[in-house]
Amino acid sequence: MSKRIDIPKEMPSYRDLINPTITALQELGGSGKINEIYEEVLKILSLSDEIIDFPHSDKSSQSEIQYRLAWARTYLKKYGIIDNSSRSVWVILPQHKDIECVDIDDCVAKVHSMVNKKESLNLKEDEDLEDDGIELPEEIKPWRIQLHEVLISMDPFAFERLTQRLLRECGFSQVEVTKKSGDGGIDGFGKLMINGLFSFKVAFQCKRYRGIVPVSDIRDFRGSLTTDVEKALFITTGSFSQPAKEEAATKGKIQIDLIDGEEFLNKLAELRIGVKSVTDYEIDETFFSQI
Repeated sequence: MSKRIDIPKEMPSYRDLINPTITALQELGGSGKINEIYEEVLKILSLSDEIIDFPHSDKSSQSEIQYRLAWARTYLKKYGIIDNSSRSVWVILPQHKDIECVDIDDCVAKVHSMVNKKESLNLKEDEDLEDDGIELPEEIKPWRIQLHEVLISMDPFAFERLTQRLLRECGFSQVEVTKKSGDGGIDGFGKLMINGLFSFKVAFQCKRYRGIVPVSDIRDFRGSLTTDVEKALFITTGSFSQPAKEEAATKGKIQIDLIDGEEFLNKLAELRIGVKSVTDYEIDETFFSQI
């Protein structure tokens, strides 16, 4: 993997994010979803928008911070401090419920020793993380990169139909696509029923992005909303800038819910839309050599 010399010097390394991850989980009551942990870490570190919005690569919908946080969680999991459920909820293990921090050098050394790495191995530079022998975090496994590329390459109308299918699978009804792609406005409408009692008219926009969705796109989308729209949803293959998130949640205006590329991939996988689960096996060569 070639080094990315353009990464800002102020970018925290995965090592720098290990203890903030613990702090974030403690602040969240001992457990939290990936996005909750991410938002809490941002509060703890008070990072600039430049650092928060810096993309990992054009083949990923993740920001660099999200990428490095995934590795921080992986190291803490292998170190035996946290674990995650099938629903991507991360939790501090009961025996460590009062933990405040870990010795980072000890954590990294022990995880490396699990894969026969020398304990003195120094991986403070995050460009080589995928070459260190540690199992890849779920969020950056090859199938996700491949699926992201497939989505980016789709015809815009086909992507709208895919979004329509996804919303239906998520419980929406009467989902219609406007057939006016590329105008920066509403791409479709749907109705969402809550507990069989209340329904909301939802307008949505879906955009294929390689990078960061700017705040201007959120403003343009809001400007296209009509008075009969009760909820709004912006879906993208990329990620949202911090100003875009703040604009979407502006008080006194229609709240715009955001689904970024990572969550979109998660939903496709969860609902098995164009994605199949493949069972794999690890070969125990020692067993065969000793039998």
